[in-house]
Amino acid sequence: MFSNIITETRGEDTMVRYYCTAGNGMESFLVEEVKKKLAARDVHQIPGKVLFSSSATIHRVCDLKAAERLFLLLKQDSPVGMSTHTSPAKTASVLRSRLLGDRRQWLSAVMTWSRLQGELAASRSAVTASTTQGVREKGKESERQSDEEKKCRQESRKRSHTFTAEESDEKRQRGREQIRRHALELEKDDDVKESEEVCATYSKKELEQNVESCSKNMKNMDDLEEDASLESVENVSFRINCKCSGSLSRCVGAQEVSKVMGGGLSKLLGWKADLKNPKLEISVFLSDDYCLLGIPLTRLPLANRSYIKSTGLRSTIAWAMASLAQIQPGFCVVDPMCGVGTILIEAANEHKAACFLGVDIDDGQLQKADENIAFAELQGRVHLLKASSKALPLPSASVDAVVCDLPFGRKFSTRVNMADNLPLILSEMERVLCVGGTLVVLLSPQLSCLLKKLLSHTDSGPKGNKEDKSQTGIKNCLVSSSEQQISQIKSSSDQETLTISSLRHQTTLRVSLGAIDGLIHKYIKTPD
Repeated sequence: MFSNIITETRGEDTMVRYYCTAGNGMESFLVEEVKKKLAARDVHQIPGKVLFSSSATIHRVCDLKAAERLFLLLKQDSPVGMSTHTSPAKTASVLRSRLLGDRRQWLSAVMTWSRLQGELAASRSAVTASTTQGVREKGKESERQSDEEKKCRQESRKRSHTFTAEESDEKRQRGREQIRRHALELEKDDDVKESEEVCATYSKKELEQNVESCSKNMKNMDDLEEDASLESVENVSFRINCKCSGSLSRCVGAQEVSKVMGGGLSKLLGWKADLKNPKLEISVFLSDDYCLLGIPLTRLPLANRSYIKSTGLRSTIAWAMASLAQIQPGFCVVDPMCGVGTILIEAANEHKAACFLGVDIDDGQLQKADENIAFAELQGRVHLLKASSKALPLPSASVDAVVCDLPFGRKFSTRVNMADNLPLILSEMERVLCVGGTLVVLLSPQLSCLLKKLLSHTDSGPKGNKEDKSQTGIKNCLVSSSEQQISQIKSSSDQETLTISSLRHQTTLRVSLGAIDGLIHKYIKTPD
C-alpha cells in the first residue's frame, strides 16, 4: 500500500518519510548517520537503500554525508509477483493495481514534494542573501571610513589657513594647539553623531529589508501551496524512471513498466508526460525483494560536495573512513598519502576541534590538495607536507589517528609497487600512532590479502608450517591477479625485519568504488 507520507506530527514539525540510496557497503554508515543527526524513526535498511522518517528540516536532511541520492518515499511494498508466462494484458493490469493507488494519495504526495521544494528554495535564497549582504556591508564600511578620512583632511587644511604670516611664532603655536584640541572635540562629536545617524539609517533599512523579505517568503510559500493544489490536478508534467532487477527483470522490462505507469497517471490525474524537461520525476524500483516508488528531492546527488573543487576518492567513502577513525576534539589526524585531500576535508568539516596533516610525495597532488583546502576554507586546520609515506618526518607516538587510501586501480594507481612497499608503509603508520590510536586504511582486495597475511605472520611468530597455508590464502584471494603479482606479494611478506605487531584488528568492510570494490580495515594500536 501507499506510504503515509505525513505519518505523524511532533509539535509543529511534520514527520516525513524519505529514502536514500547508498553505495554497496555504505548502508550501515547511513543508518547510523540518520539516527544520530536527524533523530530518525522507523529506520529500515534494504540493499542499496535506507528508509526513514524524520521531522528535521529538508536542509538538514540534504546534509547527509553517507547518502548518494535523496527521495520522498511514495510507496514501499512487497515484490510484484509474475512469471515469464504472464500475458501482456495481465502484466499491465497487475502493474496498475500494484503501483498506481488512488488519486488522493498522489495529490497528497505532490503537495508534500512541493512544500519541500519551497523550503529548499528558501534555504538557498537565504544563503545567497546572507553572502550578498556580507559583501555589501564590507563595501559600505570601507566607503564610510574613506569619506571620514577625506572630511578630516579637508577641515584640517581649511582651519590651517586662518592664520596670517604677520602673527608671532608664539601666538601661532598657541593657536595651533587650541585649534587642535577644538578639532579633536569636533571630530568626536561628528563621529558620534554620524555613527548614530548611520546606525539608525542602517537599522531602519535592515528592518525594512527583513520585513520585505519575510513577506515575500511567506507570499512565495502561500503561492507554492496554492499552485501545488491546482497544478497537481491538471498542469504537472512528469517522467517515469524505472529499474527492474533480479528474476523479475526477465518477466517485465523497465520500458513496459514506464509505459503502463505513464498511461495510468495521465488517465488518473490528467498529467502530461514530458521526457525532456518534466516538473516531476517518479522513480520506480522493482526487484525480487521489494517494490519502491519515490520522487527525487534534489537534481544533483548528495554525494556531490559543493566544497570540493578537484575530486579524488569518492566523498561518501572518505567520510565513512573518517567516521571510523572516531576523531575527538584535540586529536591530531594524519593522512600519509593524502592525494587531493578528500579524506582530510571530509574529516575537517565533520570535526571542527581537531587538526589535520596531509603528507604526499607528489607535487601535483599537493597542489590540488592545497586548492581544495583553500576552496573549502580550511587553511587554518588542514596543513600539507611533502614527504614520503615510507619515512614520515614525525616523532613516534605523536598522532591520534591515521586515515589513508592507498593508491590502487587504473585511476589512482602509482608507479611504485604497493605490494613491495606495504610492509614499510604500515610500519611507519604504526610508529607515529600513539597507543590507543586508530588506523583506518582503504585497500584493494589484493593488498587486503597481503595485509592479513602480514598481521597473521607477525602474530604467529616464525613461519613454520603456516607458510604454505598463508600462500594458499593469498592465491585464493588473488583470483584475478597474475602469477607475477602473487610472487611479489609472497616476497614482500617475507620481510621479517618490519613488524606491525601492536595493531589489533577491529573490523573490515567491503565497499563499492564504482567499477571495483575496496576494503576498509580498522586497527587499534595496543601496548607492545
